[in-house]
Amino acid sequence: MKAVKTLFVAASLMFAAGTALADGEAIYNTGCAACHATGVAGAPKVGDAAAWANRITLEKEVLYDHAINGYQGEAGVMPPKGGFMNLSDDDIKLVVDYMVEASQ
Repeated sequence: MKAVKTLFVAASLMFAAGTALADGEAIYNTGCAACHATGVAGAPKVGDAAAWANRITLEKEVLYDHAINGYQGEAGVMPPKGGFMNLSDDDIKLVVDYMVEASQ
């Protein structure tokens, strides 16, 4: 019975964490906004269509790669996963999708 309770608690925690991270905007607001709301280190501000224009013309896979693995550009630096190495690649992709949509 104890094993069943432990499994239930673990499954509940995993579900809650998965639900919380399934939303790109929520993930953005918990960390990415620290740079992308203010423009720190050359980060393009979310909602600034001009700052995102050239980036948006790139294939999504390129944007994903830059966000996941990091990138040194002319305008600034993107550290791998924005420094949030606890996020999955899929979480980062959700954030990129959110940021691009909010910046067109």
